[in-house]
This record gives sequence, C-alpha cells and structure tokens, in this order.
Amino acid sequence: MKKPVFTGSGVALVTPFAETSVNFRKLAELIEFHIANKTDALIICGTTGEGSTLSMQEHEAVLEFCVGCAAGRIPMIAGTGSNDTKSAVSLCKYAEKIGYDGLLLVTPYYNKATQKGLCEHYGTIAENTSLPIILYNVPSRTGVSISLETLKHLDEKYENINAVKEASGDVAFAAKIRAHTNLCIYSGNDDVTVPIIALGGQGVISVVANILPEETHNMCELCSMGKLNEANEIYLGMLDVMDAMFYEVNPIPVKTAMNLLGFDVGGFRLPLCEMEEKNIERLKKALWDYGILK
Repeated sequence: MKKPVFTGSGVALVTPFAETSVNFRKLAELIEFHIANKTDALIICGTTGEGSTLSMQEHEAVLEFCVGCAAGRIPMIAGTGSNDTKSAVSLCKYAEKIGYDGLLLVTPYYNKATQKGLCEHYGTIAENTSLPIILYNVPSRTGVSISLETLKHLDEKYENINAVKEASGDVAFAAKIRAHTNLCIYSGNDDVTVPIIALGGQGVISVVANILPEETHNMCELCSMGKLNEANEIYLGMLDVMDAMFYEVNPIPVKTAMNLLGFDVGGFRLPLCEMEEKNIERLKKALWDYGILK
C-alpha cells in the first residue's frame, strides 16, 4: 500500500460566509477549533466547502489563508478538482506552491467523462504535480463513477496517485479497491467509516466531524487499533447525527447545524439555499437527542 497522506479523521471543512463574501476570521476560528479537538487533517474547498461556487480568485485566497493559519500543525489537503482539466492543473500547481500536503480531485462533473477520459484527466494532473493525489469517487454528485480497472491503471502508472475517497456508499467496491490496488482508501460517507477502516482503509473525509471532531477522531483511532466494539459504540451513537447531515444536500444540513450550535458560519452560495423548516426541525431533534443542542 502507498504511504497515506493522513490517517484518521479528515474534516471536509465548511467555508463560512459573511453576507456574500468568505468570512476569513471565522475560517481561522474553525481551523483552531479542529486542531484543538483532535481532527487529523483539514480538507479545504471540497464539496462541503462549496468549492464549486468559489471564483478562482476566492478559491486560491481560501487555500492560501488556510495553509497559513495551519502553519504546519496538521496535514492540509486542497480540494482542486474541476470539470475542466486545465483549471484543475492550475489549482493543483498553486496548492503545491503554497505548501499543501495533498490534493483531493473529484471526478469531472457534468461532462460525464468516459473511463478513458478519466484516465487522461487524472494522468494529466498527476504529470503536473508531485503532490499525492486523492481521487474522489462520488457518482451521486458528478454522474460518473471511477471503475476498478481505471483505478488499477492509475495506481500502477502514477506513483503520486495515492488514494481514493470512496463516496459511492458501496463497501463491497471499497473492498475490491483494497484487494486489487495499492491505493489508500478513505471513507467518503460517515456512515460507512467503521466498515471501511475495518477493511484496511486509512480513515474518513468527514462531514459530521465539522460538529463532532473529537468523536470522529476517536472512532477512527479505535477502529484502526482493532478495538471494534469501542469504535462501534461511538459510531452507532453518532449514526442518527450522521444521517441528519444528509436530510438535504450537503453542506446545507451541516452548516445549518453549525449555526444552531453557535458556530455562526453564515449561509450558502446559490444554487444552495436555506434548509426547509420541516427538515430543520428533524435536524434539531437529532442534535437534541445526541445531547449537543441545548
């Protein structure tokens, strides 16, 4: 297996907004919060960070600000994926220049690339950066899935294609990746983190860790140590909150939860919008039942 960029709980960090602008002061607070609460890596400008609605200038500004705030205290992964290979290459080069430890590259959305196209897209990026690359397989959001054959090809041909964030929800597919490639595997869905680590995965790129960082870290650590009963106690206790993070499309529920809990991360970039009232009530109940909403 290739050397992992990180192990444990990587948070897919939200991007806080003040009105229509990025709230950099709040972003600094969130970074300090996660470092203090055992998060193992920060993933910046991913799906949860609304990277697809940031302008290129904003995207670069957020990446630079976050790596500066972290100051080498925690592994930093830059979300640099795009449906345009040239733009992705540009962002990857920028992230490498300013000191990131790795890259998270979602499959090109909307274009619905063929498997050959995915090989060429990821290969072009790999040839233009020395940073380890985490492929992000999330067909529910992008309309395309990376096949096992494509993963095997990319793993064998490019040393810096390092890992997969597996967010198809198919644990059996994760097992096949583990069996047939040297890629590291991160759960891309909180609710299958324990099964994927138990299969030999390295951890999770987590949504729920935005509000439960220490619990998510502890769950991953215990599971990686083989203490499955203790890991499952945390996991099963968190399960309803994990589910609540997807009552509507991510990151609407998690940012709503953060605001309910006093993080004050602001609203959303259209076309994302405020959560439906009926779902807010369901979310409140999940947070209340878990004991974090008073």
